[in-house]
Amino acid sequence: MGSYKAATIESLAELLRRNLNVPEYQRPYKWTCSNMADLLDDMETAMRRQSELSPRSGNGFKYRFGTIILHESNGVFDIVDGQQRVISLLLVRRYLCEKLGRECPFIDLKDGLANKTTQSNLHDNYAFVRDWFVPHASSQSHLQRWLDSYETLFEVVTIVVRRESEAFQLFDSQNSRGKELDPHDLLKAYHLREMDGNTFAMQRAVNTWEAVEPVEIKKLFGKYLFSICNWSNKESTRPFTASEIAAFKGVPETSTYPFASRTKKAMPIFQITEPFVSGSDFFAMVDYYLALSSYLLDEVRAMEQFSEILDMAEGKGNVGFVHARILFEAALLAYYDKFGTFDDRVVIKLFSWAFMLRVDLESLGFDSVNRYAIADGAHDTWNNRYTNNIPVFSIIKRARTASEISNLPVRIERGEQARQTKWPKLQDALKKLNGLEVE
Repeated sequence: MGSYKAATIESLAELLRRNLNVPEYQRPYKWTCSNMADLLDDMETAMRRQSELSPRSGNGFKYRFGTIILHESNGVFDIVDGQQRVISLLLVRRYLCEKLGRECPFIDLKDGLANKTTQSNLHDNYAFVRDWFVPHASSQSHLQRWLDSYETLFEVVTIVVRRESEAFQLFDSQNSRGKELDPHDLLKAYHLREMDGNTFAMQRAVNTWEAVEPVEIKKLFGKYLFSICNWSNKESTRPFTASEIAAFKGVPETSTYPFASRTKKAMPIFQITEPFVSGSDFFAMVDYYLALSSYLLDEVRAMEQFSEILDMAEGKGNVGFVHARILFEAALLAYYDKFGTFDDRVVIKLFSWAFMLRVDLESLGFDSVNRYAIADGAHDTWNNRYTNNIPVFSIIKRARTASEISNLPVRIERGEQARQTKWPKLQDALKKLNGLEVE
């Protein structure tokens, strides 16, 4: 039998009235202003939803901030799991109390909060909270409603243990043995919450989502959608992690911004580089791009002119070929998403552009793919190593007609100053694909 109490649901105010402490073994407080913006936006959205509901149903509406694990010893509650959220929520409450002239204890500044990184982030985040509330800083009633929400709206699941070993066992269980939560799972939870209790629609969304292998959804976001969004803006991409999910949170149904109105009218027609409406449209978008990417790959495999190179790529088992192929698939998806036409000339151009990167470099890693995708100073590199200095994704985003892509000046012959390629068979196959004479 363990010595921990069963999980209880309590208001944020009840949690924060405990004698909380950040133990010295905790990592520094690392939430940034971006995290604070997401937190405040979520809190504001929850408050707005509560006010929009009828008085009867609104009284039962709650917004939960997940699970907090505490280790109790002599009346002190060490925060084992959830310290980033707790400290951030305390910062918001501290601002509200100070503006309303109320006493508001913070966490004791013991070893757990003495770290320089922690101190810097506390300072920056509190300044951000203060600036965020500027439009309402003079409205006592507005600030009071925020503070009251700590009692009436916001809540957490709290687990209190009396043995430190049990605290870490629970922490391990909650966090999948230290593994970061998959970003697509966080997006799933976020958009289900945005569906505002529509049980039928939520069940349909879950059934559709669960029918797909998780690895396919992970690939869709990590290899295609997130990279296309970044490269289309001529920005380097990066791993798609939990800290990047804001890119796919969409536009809230309740938003009154002009761009949001335009987005709502556009649904359910999706564009990778354009916003969508959060909630059920997110699941429709995922389903659409999973089907579209599969369709495009099947179409390419069915085209005989690509078979030699595809067989070569698949047979090599070389990571450079894998990078080139993913780059091509992303470019093709970006193009078809924009124009909806499967033009053989365009497919050949995009295929040649992507695989010429494999021809150009002896060693092809993802950093090179990143630079190539946005034409990042390609001709200024030490060995003039890229044959094609073309920011394809940015060009697709700005293009008005499909012919702008079919007419891209993609070269297969390398310059005289370039080094001899390590992949002559691939270069010859690309020449044949483009109707060029092979020596």
